[in-house]
This record gives sequence, C-alpha cells and structure tokens, in this order.
Amino acid sequence: MASLKILVDITLPDTVLRLWDGSGGAFIDEAGEIYRAAQFAEGSLDSIEAAINGEAFTLTLSLINIDTSTGDQVWDYDETSSVVGSPVVIKIQELDDFEQPVGEPEVKFTGTIDNMKVADQAMEEVSQSVVTVEVVNAFTLRVLNNGAVLSDVDQKERAKRLNPSAALDRFAERVPGLRDKKIRWPSW
Repeated sequence: MASLKILVDITLPDTVLRLWDGSGGAFIDEAGEIYRAAQFAEGSLDSIEAAINGEAFTLTLSLINIDTSTGDQVWDYDETSSVVGSPVVIKIQELDDFEQPVGEPEVKFTGTIDNMKVADQAMEEVSQSVVTVEVVNAFTLRVLNNGAVLSDVDQKERAKRLNPSAALDRFAERVPGLRDKKIRWPSW
C-alpha cells in the first residue's frame, strides 16, 4: 500500500535543513537529498493542511524530537544570524509499497520565515529541542492586523508587488462604479 511523506526544506543563510515528519532514520529522496526525521507538534499538521488548501496565510510549524545536531545548528543560527525571510518549502512525497520514493515530490506550500523560536525542554534524563517556525506566504498582505480590508492605495501597492509587469491595476478605480450597475439574469 502506497503512503505519503511530508518533507520540509528550510533554507538558512549557509545551509538547507531538510526534515521529514516521522521518527526513525534518514530519508533519501530520488534526487539524493537527505532528510532528517523530526516530529511535528500537535496541531502542526492541521496548520499545514490549512496552508495547502489556501485557508491560512500564516503557518506555524513546531518541530519536536529533532536530533541534537539539527537542534544545535538551528540554535546557532537563531543566536547569530537573522533567518527572517529565509525560504520554506513543504512538499509531499509519494512512496511505493517498499517505502521508496515514486517520482518527484509535489510542492504544496512555499513561504518565508517571519519568526523562529528555539527552546529546550528537559524531561527526566533527556532534553529535546523544540523549534517553532512562523512562515508567511504571498497572501499575508490580504489581511491587516485590525481586520480591515485593503484601501485603494494598499491594493495598488499589493498589485505592484504581486504583478510588477502589469501596466496599471485599475481594479480599485472600477469597483465603485459597479455599485450602480444592475445584474440581469437571462430569461430562458
């Protein structure tokens, strides 16, 4: 029976962290890239699903049970370098009955890091690192903090950023004129 793996690529300034959701050893994709095992915290899979479906514009991804070297590497970056703006890609890889990759992984979400927090939790004799990454995508501009909609000026700026090759976005100018239009439905 075929299965799926969730793969996460976090591109930091000097390296790329490749993680997969699960426990066990490393996972090697068809391109030869090595993904380390990590477990997503409770609620992270729901956040990923909402982001993939376009229902969320901000993704909070919490990774637990990551190996010590990955936790140390992320901690060092968090302390010495700014990771804000670093790309994050979430992919889904289909596996065959022998848990081998089938084809290329399908990219489901892309965004950039808005914030990253690293914390260590001590439990009995073992400590584990918890990395929380807040990722935003291109739709972050759709919602403002106060819940208001975009003004005409904001809409024009957003259009320039999303489609710089467009001559002029006149959408904001045309919408008020639609208020006086009547919709006529065809009479069959």
